[in-house]
Amino acid sequence: MLGGFRSFILRGNVVDLAVGIVIGAAFTALVNGFVKAFLTPVVGFATGATGDYSRRTFAVGGAVFPYGSFVNAVISFLLIACVLYFLVVLPINKLHERFAPHQDVQADKRDCPECLNPVPAQARRCGFCTSDLVPLPDTAGAGETRAQA
Repeated sequence: MLGGFRSFILRGNVVDLAVGIVIGAAFTALVNGFVKAFLTPVVGFATGATGDYSRRTFAVGGAVFPYGSFVNAVISFLLIACVLYFLVVLPINKLHERFAPHQDVQADKRDCPECLNPVPAQARRCGFCTSDLVPLPDTAGAGETRAQA
């Protein structure tokens, strides 16, 4: 029983996930510190607030609403989302497009006249509603399908 647990823990994706979480937490602390030290004072200066903007509050009926810390959290979230998108997601998407270009899967499909679901162009029967279909003429040559051409 412990051997299975050990092999689960030592699997590469579990270790990678743990490292990612730790680095993500450290990065979040870094961004939060940057927002609190530099961006929140700029927001306070732009709005005319004096002192620490993150401590700004308003009260309604005895309840205190700390909107300054919410503004900090929103700025932190937007910065983290921007960094993740521009430094992680966008480069990974570009690599995927470069090494595995997106192929148009709709090119060899047509809509079934009965149920309007996409079916292969050379299909004789719809896989969704099982209605009989007339195959399209072969435009690629004798015995070849369009996908092979």
